[in-house]
Amino acid sequence: MLKERELLFTEGRAYGRRVLPDLPDLLAAASGLGLGLSLIVAIGSQNAFVLRQGLRRQRVGAVVLVCVLSDVVLIAAGVAGAGAVVRGHPGVLSAVRVAGAAFLAAYGLLAARRALRPQALDAGGGRAPASLGAAVGTALALTWLNPHVYLDTVVLLGSIAQSHPGRQWWFAGGAALGSALWFTALGRGAALLRPLFARPGAWRVLDALIAVVMLALAASLLAA
Repeated sequence: MLKERELLFTEGRAYGRRVLPDLPDLLAAASGLGLGLSLIVAIGSQNAFVLRQGLRRQRVGAVVLVCVLSDVVLIAAGVAGAGAVVRGHPGVLSAVRVAGAAFLAAYGLLAARRALRPQALDAGGGRAPASLGAAVGTALALTWLNPHVYLDTVVLLGSIAQSHPGRQWWFAGGAALGSALWFTALGRGAALLRPLFARPGAWRVLDALIAVVMLALAASLLAA
């Protein structure tokens, strides 16, 4: 049996196929995982929305899926060379910047309004969940109307991927894995905080923090 496996491995090498990834492949994937996590693990509009949906247990799977798939598309675009296109058309980023700032400001004002009228978490599910369309639409807007996602994910990550010649897609796979791990942990792990958010005061703090983050991001986009 051992000789048969060695023969298959040798034949795979002979025909230009690798049966198992080699060390440089794994190092490229690990680099992508580390960079992807470093870019995504931060307080931002997208993470705040996923956290709130996780606490409410409202369309968590759909929201996480939208965020992960969006990141996969953006990472793939960056590795494929879309970063050069983004850099060459600053007018597109300017339009996205203004639209994103308007959306973030509106979302921030809604969060501030919720902070003024906090409600306890209804563990019994008495409150009707948000519609699937509303949750997915908000997740898409918070992702694709953020110009920083193009600069960080498409331009920066795509450029660094080119430092791994021949292994760019291993790097991209690692970055995509980081996105999947983070959003899944954030959305599903929020359930551990549900006892804390059974009190209206905790929701007041969270929504106030979300309002500050959203409005600060909107201001930074307009001032950029």
